[in-house]
Amino acid sequence: MSRHERVLLEGPAGALEVFVEPHEHATGIALIAHPHPLYGGTADNKVVTTLAKTFRELGCITLRPNFRGVGGSAGEHDHGIAETDDLLAVHAYARARFGRDLPFYLGGFSFGAYVITRLAKQLAEGADPARRLVLVGTAAGFVEGARSYVTEAVAPDTIVIHGAQDETVPLANVLAWAEPLDLAVNVVPGADHFFHRKLHLIRSIIDAQWNP
Repeated sequence: MSRHERVLLEGPAGALEVFVEPHEHATGIALIAHPHPLYGGTADNKVVTTLAKTFRELGCITLRPNFRGVGGSAGEHDHGIAETDDLLAVHAYARARFGRDLPFYLGGFSFGAYVITRLAKQLAEGADPARRLVLVGTAAGFVEGARSYVTEAVAPDTIVIHGAQDETVPLANVLAWAEPLDLAVNVVPGADHFFHRKLHLIRSIIDAQWNP
């Protein structure tokens, strides 16, 4: 039975809504970020909840924040800049509540994956680096809607998953970002940006590559 909690934190722009699911025998903490809020992205997105369920099955406490301006979170969209500060606040809350001994994992989808790369960089600079990242449909380069993303470098063991038929973030964008990083990309044949009818493959890829 899920013990899903809705928590309102004090974030940089006011209230920050986070859905928290503790784990009785936790072996890690996972923070998962959702897709672009101006295009319907929320913490309840199916890819995000798939990531959360997968992390939970791997033994993690999960936290799914709503970015500023979404749901119960105050503030206005800031193209990933202030959103990174929001995720830092969620990270601080998780560490204060669940302790500093558990490894911290990060997951993100689309715009959320882009923000997660920014968060990972700041956590590493702040001496609490994430143990591992999982990025799905990562926003990189010029994408649909006249948006452009300079996605941060990530560790080579990052699990990157992308749809071969992604109509929002072309696969070529992610390959161009990954190539200089010597980063492997898991390409799912037939998958669009939202992984319709392919969500189970996200779970199986993560399970196959997971070595905590």
